[in-house]
Amino acid sequence: MSIITIDGQDYDAITGLPVTSPVPVETHQPTPAPILPKVTHPTRYSERAQHDPASKIHSSKPQPSQTLRRRALKKPGFEHKVVKRAPAAVKHMDISPVKRSPVVQRFAPHPVGALQPKPISPIVDRPAAIHPAVAKAAAKSEARAAQPLTSTITSQQIKDKAIKEAIGKTKKQKPLKKRWFSRNNRVISIMTAVLAVVMLGGYYTYINMPTLSVRVAASQAGIDASYPSYRPDGYALNGPVTYGDGRVSMNFKSNTGEHNYTINQVRSSWDSTALLDNYVSGKADGKYTPVTERGLTIYTYGDNAAWVNGGILYTIEGDAPLSSSQIRKIATSLL
Repeated sequence: MSIITIDGQDYDAITGLPVTSPVPVETHQPTPAPILPKVTHPTRYSERAQHDPASKIHSSKPQPSQTLRRRALKKPGFEHKVVKRAPAAVKHMDISPVKRSPVVQRFAPHPVGALQPKPISPIVDRPAAIHPAVAKAAAKSEARAAQPLTSTITSQQIKDKAIKEAIGKTKKQKPLKKRWFSRNNRVISIMTAVLAVVMLGGYYTYINMPTLSVRVAASQAGIDASYPSYRPDGYALNGPVTYGDGRVSMNFKSNTGEHNYTINQVRSSWDSTALLDNYVSGKADGKYTPVTERGLTIYTYGDNAAWVNGGILYTIEGDAPLSSSQIRKIATSLL
């Protein structure tokens, strides 16, 4: 137990109470916790209005003052100064008469005799008059009564009458005569089809005329002659296909010059060796070039050529500047 001495008086350091009795022996007892005043936090005005009695608050020890020391400071005071105001001066309107100027005239002068009473006219009684609207309605009713009664016309009758008038106003058109084409549609269709067939046949015949001519000539000559499917550019068949006993010839001429070449097809029993010995050697005078194309041995010499195939001797003669390639194409197109 700790003791504090203040001004010759001993006080307990824990409890703060004065010590009068001898100091007791310290025992190991738990020190009680100091009791703290309960602090409340009022939230409403009614709770703030409820105060605890003074005896309960200051039961143990008076609470030290928290205000200023009034002994050292003068209590503030307020001086009430009375302001005295002077009474306001009352201004009275001067109602003394003002002399009117003769120039100012607000109202026009009264006319002479305006204030005299008007003469009273005597009251005359008039008879009651009919209102114009009543008179107009009465006139209309009389006019309707004067008209003769007519029979009521229904809406169907009005409609029929309008239809009859419309039909009467229309002009009767004369029937149109049918044209010959419209009356003979079937005949025209047949004629058109026949004409198309004839034109197609003529075009086909024109294209295949050389082939047909060669076939006719071959049948007359008695050999299996043919028309070449390849022709060099700028050359066309010139004249009819000529034929004889075992011989068919056709001439091709240039479209831009005088050059031409003739293809002859003659019945023969020669082979390539016999052709060289019996025909090419004498014509070419030893200057020839053999070319093999698709199993054919073609001998070219100058602008001419000769070969055999299937018992027919083929020769190309003329002055047309044909190349070896063109001659080979002509030969293979005759197969």
